[in-house]
Amino acid sequence: MPQTSNKQTNRLTFAAFVVLMVGLGSSDSLRGIFSTIFQQHFALSTTQLGLIVTVSYIGNLVFLLVGGNLSARFAKKRVLQVLMLIWMAALALFALTDSYPVLLVAMALAMGSSTLLNTTMNLITPLLFTAAPGFFVNFLFFTQGIGTSGSQFFLGSMADGFPFWQYTNLGLLVLGAAAFGMLLFCQVPEEPAVAPGALPQAEGRLTDRLGVVVPFVLVFGFYFITEHGVMNWLVAYGTTGLEMTQAAASRYLSVFYGGVMLGRLVLSPLVDKLGVIRSMQLFGVISGVLYVAGSLGGAALMPLWAASGFFLSILYPTLVMSIRLYFPAQQVSGAAGTIISIASLADILFNVGFGRLVDLAGYRLSICVLPVSMVLFLVTFLLFTRKCRPLKDQ
Repeated sequence: MPQTSNKQTNRLTFAAFVVLMVGLGSSDSLRGIFSTIFQQHFALSTTQLGLIVTVSYIGNLVFLLVGGNLSARFAKKRVLQVLMLIWMAALALFALTDSYPVLLVAMALAMGSSTLLNTTMNLITPLLFTAAPGFFVNFLFFTQGIGTSGSQFFLGSMADGFPFWQYTNLGLLVLGAAAFGMLLFCQVPEEPAVAPGALPQAEGRLTDRLGVVVPFVLVFGFYFITEHGVMNWLVAYGTTGLEMTQAAASRYLSVFYGGVMLGRLVLSPLVDKLGVIRSMQLFGVISGVLYVAGSLGGAALMPLWAASGFFLSILYPTLVMSIRLYFPAQQVSGAAGTIISIASLADILFNVGFGRLVDLAGYRLSICVLPVSMVLFLVTFLLFTRKCRPLKDQ
């Protein structure tokens, strides 16, 4: 009976995670959907509009760096609740205020808390379902994709002014409150205690494991450039660099992220069958071949670039999950926050530098940064997994 009760509790916890992930996916996509409305409503220059993206990355950096270490010291349920309250407070600011400076502050809070919630749920889910952690982690990110793709599809055509932005955030606030209410009745598992001397090679501070931290930072950094570069620049490259129509370029972007969403559902069972590391090696190579060929092949091979999203889909959630294989239980949350926050600097530097590179060299040459980043991601990951063995079994 206790075992059955525990299973039911885990299912309720995961159901709360699913509801929250749909909300987070929707919230994260609103920045792009409403960008033109922000610009018109607040009479923003391009620089001021770009500042909205910049503060979002700064929010990610601060929350992951500080919050990741705090989540290692406090109960996971309490951490989730505090982060959800911060996220909902940001939504309330969006819904109830009409001020550009407040929008910037709320955007940093919303995106930072969203990213840390995302990461924390990724680390907790394997503790809920020890028999098939890879499936449930990737399924969780699949539900986030439903929120992202669904909001882009429906809200993108309906958004007609700033009041609609406010009503949308009120709706997401209700969704967040529902997830918060569900979580009140859940038991969120903690990392199991490690017996003294059980992992002598892992004892010490996080800085004592730089041989693992630094490669992870590089792997995540190259991955962020690889995926987010598609999100931010594929349409601009297609229309300006390849002289495609806006509709055609946008279609390839939607196929890429549709593949990401579908792949997390279809491929997730294979993560548990193949193992965390082997599945990332296999699908990383397949997606890498398609990604490099498609991004360098011009308009004719653009379908390959779009198709790479299907195989690339499981890489990020599984990569986050793999952090627990290389660190003792007490260090996992702090390690994840530190690694992802430092790696997120790659996003900031890339987006600042890429626009400047395009102005100097044009899209056709500048776009080569993305396939190079994909190759560096694969090489760094493959070398790391070959030379550094996990502390725990997959």
